[in-house]
Amino acid sequence: MGPASMSGEPPRASGPGDGRDPAGREGGDAFAVARRRMVEEQLVAKGIRSPRVLEAMGSVPRHRFVDPGFLGRAYGDHALPTAEGQTISQPWIVARMLELLAAEPTDRVLEVGTGSGYQTALLSRLAERVFSVERVASLLRGAQARLDQLGVRNVALRHGDGSLGWQEFAPYARVLVSAAAPRVPDALRAQLGEGGVLVIPVGGPQLQHLEVWHRMPGDRWRHQRHGECRFVPLLGRDAWRQRQETEQ
Repeated sequence: MGPASMSGEPPRASGPGDGRDPAGREGGDAFAVARRRMVEEQLVAKGIRSPRVLEAMGSVPRHRFVDPGFLGRAYGDHALPTAEGQTISQPWIVARMLELLAAEPTDRVLEVGTGSGYQTALLSRLAERVFSVERVASLLRGAQARLDQLGVRNVALRHGDGSLGWQEFAPYARVLVSAAAPRVPDALRAQLGEGGVLVIPVGGPQLQHLEVWHRMPGDRWRHQRHGECRFVPLLGRDAWRQRQETEQ
């Protein structure tokens, strides 16, 4: 299937005054204060150093991506449930993954697992173009609506199997996977360009390690582990085949 909003065309790069800065001013001072505290107390205090990641986290209104029943906890240091049994990750792990990804302003990024669209919105501030794949159609529609409301224009969404990536716009400078896989899917490795970085949680159903893969010249690979984590499973042809597999 094609992207949710752009009929197969690559997303436009954003520029000044075109909605790239979803600062969340509509949330009022309370949400703005909560975002600043989140950045200072949850991110900086716990070792996040990238100025670009901190700026993005302090600007994108996380409360716009959570269920209305959890607005009071939108900027807390915890994951929150969303629709279809999914979650929006705690702010620190989102920031950590973005810092490890180290996207550049000219990069084309593939995101696997659009979810609520929160991380997608953050990526839109860090990269030139973002291509995001989501297997659950209702989540994709919700994410599209939120991104549209915030005026995010340099993102394209697609309904499909994230473990297969999005070949049409490969190669990507960065690939970020927001669900856990038993191993790195072959298609995602193939779609990462030389010199690129892939960040993914890899492991069993209950516990994973956050892995960073670097594609070196000559199709050589270098990878590192960056601590334990726990994500919802990546379901797909080259990941977990059925949810039952993840419950064993």
